[in-house]
Amino acid sequence: MNRISFLFACLLCASILGKAQDKRPNIIFIIADDLGRDDVGAYGHPKIKTPNIDKLAKEGMRFDNAFLTTSSCSPSRASIITGTYPHQTDAEQLHWPVPASKITFVEKLKAAGYWTAQAGKWHLGDSLINRFDYLAVESTDGFVYKADQKPAAKDDGSGAMNFLSTLKKHPKSIPFFLWLATVDPHRPYKKGAIKVPHSPDDVVIPPYLPDSKEVRGDFVDYYDEVSRMDGYVGEVLNELSAEGLDKNTIIIFTSDNGRPFPREKTTLYDGGIRTPFIVRWPGKVKPGSSTNSLISAVDIAPTILSAAGLKTGSNFVGKNISSLFSNPTAQIRDFIYAEDHWHDFEDFGRAVRNGRYKYIRNFYPDLPETTSADILRDPTYQYMLKQKADGTLDTRFMSYFYSPKPPEQLFDCEKDPYELHNLISEPAYAQVVVMMRNKLDEFWKATGDKLPERRTLDEFDRNTGLPLPNRMRPRPGKAVMSAKDFQPNKKN
Repeated sequence: MNRISFLFACLLCASILGKAQDKRPNIIFIIADDLGRDDVGAYGHPKIKTPNIDKLAKEGMRFDNAFLTTSSCSPSRASIITGTYPHQTDAEQLHWPVPASKITFVEKLKAAGYWTAQAGKWHLGDSLINRFDYLAVESTDGFVYKADQKPAAKDDGSGAMNFLSTLKKHPKSIPFFLWLATVDPHRPYKKGAIKVPHSPDDVVIPPYLPDSKEVRGDFVDYYDEVSRMDGYVGEVLNELSAEGLDKNTIIIFTSDNGRPFPREKTTLYDGGIRTPFIVRWPGKVKPGSSTNSLISAVDIAPTILSAAGLKTGSNFVGKNISSLFSNPTAQIRDFIYAEDHWHDFEDFGRAVRNGRYKYIRNFYPDLPETTSADILRDPTYQYMLKQKADGTLDTRFMSYFYSPKPPEQLFDCEKDPYELHNLISEPAYAQVVVMMRNKLDEFWKATGDKLPERRTLDEFDRNTGLPLPNRMRPRPGKAVMSAKDFQPNKKN
């Protein structure tokens, strides 16, 4: 063997050996669909069956003040994967695909030698699928995905049936990143999600919803899907343990927005944007720990990149929260910001929150506080609608049906955790109002936020939740829909 051949052989061996000895952590990101923060045992729910998610919290860190940037499914996911705020993704409306020009943390991992895979719900359009080495999309209905992927042979609607098979496909010599996205507990619900269903007595009703047989039954079906999702999380944990990978795998568990009930999903209240967030990283995160520090969904991308030993770069606007893993009392940020955009129905709002106060600015106060169309069609809202027609609906719940809504809202989230008392005009809070207004103005300017030139048409009826003639599937995206000559359901 000549000298050049010998050197080449040495380099090849070193490369192979380097891959075999790659000790960087594997990373699994699990994102639920419409899971409320309070509906996990680890967050204090007394009855809900989530033993596997609870196990993650017992073996990792529970984040008690984690917030999403919006309470709408695809815009929230777009914000997470790009590490930017919804209006910066150009996919801020529901079902808008993320443009190909956007940078995600996934291709950064892929370029650094990670095997990247996605399984379950895909809700980000076609342009980002090449960021993954492997995809196992289970349900394509309504999620704006056109690639040639087939659902699981026996799809139970959970969105999680390919989690285990995808995990088993990972290469043995290099680290992997998995984006595992459930459809549970998204509506519509069907009976039989789990063998032993929850009972109406297990249900905890928040004070902004009526307590009735119909509402409790709706919650039971939701709880059952939460538990079904938890079972698939358990399958992932068991497989990691069986392969001996549990000690070198980071697991992040969260949700894309709040519970699919009125005054939660699609709103800027904590019921819509406050999320469960759990990180398990053996040797790096103390088991059974928790933190009250504020974090935002835009912080996920830089934190994952940091865990993989990579630099964040200027494409991501969030903060690396990994210092909390060893010091839960560290203060990462003073404020979080959230946005409200079109989701079945037009709306536009912004919010800023610190550890105590929440300020909301409603730019379209003439529009009622309409929830998403799937919620309108299901038992809780239909019960409220019937009560309203009968004249028996409690006045506390009438705000869902009427406009105008307040142009501004301020809540003391310590004294009023359900955000029922608007303090915007209270003299005692005048200085707080000024501070929060200024913070939101600063955010607006710093992130290049702006009001759209025109409003987007509703695609459903605001009372029945049924589709209107101008409904579009798939929605063509911001570039097309923002054009001056755009007309719904016509070739543009």
